[in-house]
Amino acid sequence: MLADLHTVAAWILVIGNGMAGLWALAAHRHHRLRHRALWWFTGAVEAWVSVQVVLGVILMQDPDRVPGDFHVFYGFVAAMSVGIIFSYRSQLRDRLYLLYGAGGLFVMGLGIRAMTVG
Repeated sequence: MLADLHTVAAWILVIGNGMAGLWALAAHRHHRLRHRALWWFTGAVEAWVSVQVVLGVILMQDPDRVPGDFHVFYGFVAAMSVGIIFSYRSQLRDRLYLLYGAGGLFVMGLGIRAMTVG
């Protein structure tokens, strides 16, 4: 049951971060797409990475379910990437939409990769 929840949460992570990344990249080019809702959505899907990591850590407590090393690696890198993206927001203030666009797609790719090796 918890493993199914982890799988559903992974799909939410992948689709949500992909959508947020594409929206931010489109907003970089088209000013009419720059809404406060973009930042709320981006924050929600990036926070969702933490939910996914917590579910993964709980699943790892079961000795019968041992994930592959690379699955854990990609989950860790996704969590760290969110922190790194957030830390660059003040330095890349004039390219914020590009930062969060590329960052969202990067986290999406890490989620896909984690699902394929896990």
